[in-house]
Amino acid sequence: MTRIVALRTLDVRAPTSRTLAGSDAVHADPDYSAAYAVLESDAGVAGHGFTFTIGRGNDLVCAAIEALAPQVLGRELDELTADFATCHRRLTNESQLRWLGPDKGVIHLATAAIVNAIWDLWAKRRGLPVWELVAGLTPEEIVGLIDWRYLTDALTPDQALDLLRAHAPTRAARVAELRRDGYPAYITSAGWLGYPEEQVRQLCRDALGAGWTSFKAKVGIDVASDVRRCAVMREEIGWEHTLMADANQVWDVPQAIEWLRHLEPFQLRWIEEPTSPDDVLGHAAIRRAVAPLRVATGEHCANKVLFKQLLQAGAIDYCQVDACRLGGLNEVLAVLLLAARFGVPVCPHAGGIGLCEYVQHISAIDYVCVSASLDDRTTEFADHLHEHFLDPVRVRAGRYLLPERPGYSAEMRPASLAALVYPDGSEWRRA
Repeated sequence: MTRIVALRTLDVRAPTSRTLAGSDAVHADPDYSAAYAVLESDAGVAGHGFTFTIGRGNDLVCAAIEALAPQVLGRELDELTADFATCHRRLTNESQLRWLGPDKGVIHLATAAIVNAIWDLWAKRRGLPVWELVAGLTPEEIVGLIDWRYLTDALTPDQALDLLRAHAPTRAARVAELRRDGYPAYITSAGWLGYPEEQVRQLCRDALGAGWTSFKAKVGIDVASDVRRCAVMREEIGWEHTLMADANQVWDVPQAIEWLRHLEPFQLRWIEEPTSPDDVLGHAAIRRAVAPLRVATGEHCANKVLFKQLLQAGAIDYCQVDACRLGGLNEVLAVLLLAARFGVPVCPHAGGIGLCEYVQHISAIDYVCVSASLDDRTTEFADHLHEHFLDPVRVRAGRYLLPERPGYSAEMRPASLAALVYPDGSEWRRA
């Protein structure tokens, strides 16, 4: 048996604002951060999980994690995972803390850190990476991980079972394929908005040399600079490779439609987050107006209900689920199934600190268990901060390689935690 005996939180922040890595039209000076949770057990194994922020306010999420701790402290791991849907609802439905959401904001971010730490602990106890743990579950067990409240008008548990059962007999072949070839990815690191033109050019060249064929540019400051940035990236990567653009929610609906006309010559695969992530009808209007340019969003979608509505309304062409904006992997699984039901490719959001480590598992689960398709699917990658993790992502020629170490790849190195904990870590004292 494995009992959870303690929960520790750490306010971890990387000073990425010094280099402008991660900069975009809305977030000009991000310090990529993790509200980090460690579930200690009486078996001597710990579950590590976190949720991603960009600096100030990370301490608020840590406080929210501590407020939710009584929901898991003293409980047996087997008790939590045997009825994981109930465990998840207990975290999202805490009678007083729910008022601070529900299913959004710092409480939901804190839920993600705890839920993902439970997954990390469960997978370590089973001696498997999380993706392989899920791939070994039956369709019935996967459906049982999900709290189906608010979803059944779009997808019922029986429909989800049909989706999963259809692909279950061929899971092993897809696992073998991923072990051989990896999962297709695109790179964001070359196109941060704060980078000067020559740096963008050099980063594009470096990425091409490493085998990348799909790139993303940040846009949204002014039309002229966006046109120039896209032109620079097209000059470097050519027209045979893929280019996307990300506005990070900066426009309102008419502005997005007008602005995107200026970017038509660059043959973008998608425009990402063209307006408020909560504006379902706005996304649908933009999608109709800018076709054949396609629309992607999901990084800031707070919960499964918002994804459900985006899919029901035909508002998005790509579902960019985030590993910890939602309330952890259980809710992510619900969105993967919703996207499969509506025939929308899942292209997870990553980057940040540790998000690439998380989403490599999500993309593998989607392919092996849910969609059984790689058509029109790529997962985001940003080439920074991986050195802080015990099981960092591995990429080869523009593809994620499957993680093989037990857990959710979320555990940070002790030396990195000591350096990046805010405000007393050595990195911050030096600053």
